[in-house]
Amino acid sequence: MDKQDDEIWIAACAHRLQQHWRTVESSELAATARQIAHAPELRALAPSTAAARWLAPVEAPARGH
Repeated sequence: MDKQDDEIWIAACAHRLQQHWRTVESSELAATARQIAHAPELRALAPSTAAARWLAPVEAPARGH
């Protein structure tokens, strides 16, 4: 992957994160997407899939409520 591909992946991942956290600053979403990109098992996925997998624990409905 080259730097441009990385930036596109990060932007797409940040966009998916924004769908969950609409009030978070875009710079914070991009920083989180960069952290996600550092996880090889997530970076191997499509950006939206990686973000969804990373978000899974917070998006899962609470049990027992």
